[in-house]
Amino acid sequence: MSKSKVPSPCIDVCKYKANGHCIGCSMTEKQKKAFKKLDGEKRKLAFLGDLLRQQATLGDFRHWHKAYARKCRKKGEPNPVERLTEGAEAA
Repeated sequence: MSKSKVPSPCIDVCKYKANGHCIGCSMTEKQKKAFKKLDGEKRKLAFLGDLLRQQATLGDFRHWHKAYARKCRKKGEPNPVERLTEGAEAA
């Protein structure tokens, strides 16, 4: 894997309405703090994979993908979601 950084899944909405989940990214405040403490690309990618499954379970987070892709471009980092979904399609 490359040495790129995995940007936080937070898209700066931060409104915890849906049973404690942010309406922007689906993370809880506890998950948001946990992501900040993660070290290593592998762990952050695993967290992101779990978050994608959480979003699918909770539903209606299609807006997040576009906003997160924009955030990655702005930071000059490749979108890690693309790597995760490519791996899922190959399996």
